[in-house]
Amino acid sequence: MRYHIDTIPVWDAVRLEGECPLCALRRRNELIDVDRFLGASVMEPDTRIQVNAKGFCPRHQALLYAQQNRLGHALMMHSHLKETMKRLEPVLRDCRAAGKKSGETPALQRMLGRGGEKADLKETVKKIREISESCILCDTIEENTRRYAYTLLHLYKTDGAFRKAFAASKGVCLPDMALLLEMAGECLSGQTLADFIDDLCAAEERSLEKTEKDLEGFTLKFDYRNADKPWGDSRDALERTVNKLRSWCVGAEPNPK
Repeated sequence: MRYHIDTIPVWDAVRLEGECPLCALRRRNELIDVDRFLGASVMEPDTRIQVNAKGFCPRHQALLYAQQNRLGHALMMHSHLKETMKRLEPVLRDCRAAGKKSGETPALQRMLGRGGEKADLKETVKKIREISESCILCDTIEENTRRYAYTLLHLYKTDGAFRKAFAASKGVCLPDMALLLEMAGECLSGQTLADFIDDLCAAEERSLEKTEKDLEGFTLKFDYRNADKPWGDSRDALERTVNKLRSWCVGAEPNPK
């Protein structure tokens, strides 16, 4: 897959010197997209079509609701609700048919698993989950994250200054480490790939070791005997640990801009 190269946001994210530049970019795009979906784009036909088809996950519904744009949110949800009802109509019909089949199937056939209604019911459940678990914002953020990951790898390959900055960084969160290694296998090769893997692993080791020490220091501060001991870098160690292991989800914004 080809990606548009936009190096400035990636450079800016690395310069933040946070736990994960991709988390910083992901969060920035998430907030921008929440505003965008509740802004003028709510009336754009293309946006409406996508929202109608996919809707939003619980997390992004909560972010949209928190913006206090009740009318914009309601307009989107009204269109999505009508589309969902249309898509559910044949699914509910099949669901009723499966129930009817169960009621009409002789007990012996049901015991032998020959009625077929359970397979029909499983297919209905699958379709309902497909309808209820999709999210246009999650898909958009994932697409942008992969684009930024590709750009990061491109910069590592072509820009010596970026390579040096990345090697000296705190690395990335573990989910994004997996993403970068997956994409590196497709985008890099030879010694460049070997160097990237080595730099990324070294950055992760340094970061995790420091985080572990800081987290231990955080827990020790709850012992009254350490009340006068300086916090050092341990005050936000819990948040950094959670975000490092699972990607940013708690604590200070990873991208203050």
